[in-house]
Amino acid sequence: MSEVILATQGLQKSFGALKATDDVSIDLRPGEIHAIIGPNGAGKSTLIAQICGALASDTGRVELLDRDVTALNTEQRARAGLGRTFQISALAMEDSVEDNVRLGAIGAMGSPWNVFRPVSRSADVVARANDALERVGLTGARETRCADLSHGQRRQLEVAVALTLEPKAFVMDEPMAGLGADGSKTMTGFLDGLRDEAPILLVEHDMDAVFALADRISVLVYGKIIATGTVSDIRASDAVRTAYLGENA
Repeated sequence: MSEVILATQGLQKSFGALKATDDVSIDLRPGEIHAIIGPNGAGKSTLIAQICGALASDTGRVELLDRDVTALNTEQRARAGLGRTFQISALAMEDSVEDNVRLGAIGAMGSPWNVFRPVSRSADVVARANDALERVGLTGARETRCADLSHGQRRQLEVAVALTLEPKAFVMDEPMAGLGADGSKTMTGFLDGLRDEAPILLVEHDMDAVFALADRISVLVYGKIIATGTVSDIRASDAVRTAYLGENA
């Protein structure tokens, strides 16, 4: 069996009588993109929040590189190697591209603020920030204000910030959201190459992108995983077609 980078075991979260996630067990392996799909209200956002530490689970556990990180908060999981990008951008919009990445590098390195020399200018922070910008192709936009970037460039910048953490796995929440056809095509190519940096757990509604990128797909419906398999497996599943894909299959 392949080495597992990220795994959940029996995750469950209820809100009153509603089971938002119900005994969810999935894993992410080296070099792969594992997509989580499902209809609105399926529990995808709840699952991502549980995996990333923003929401405590009722039962179950999350493991990163065989380490139980269930008790860690979001920041601690990020420091352990879990890189997250958001459906809604969490960037500092009035700051430059470079400033955003340097702030990420400062947090990644746990650097204190030096009253004699701003830590954002330290050689280690600058080097880590520059490397992340180069890897996502934003070196030429380093002085650009984040608010002036295209939507797709902001997605790339989020990845650059995550890369300063030297992540072992990415968790991405709808990176295609708000992108047009050309932007989705560009982002698809970008994510296809990014899997070499770290495997990606991808939540996405853009089925063209999912089918183009995913090595495996898990289908979440009413909080439960009803199928996991290759693109061909999922396309051929009557249960998945009935519950979600319909004619999109």
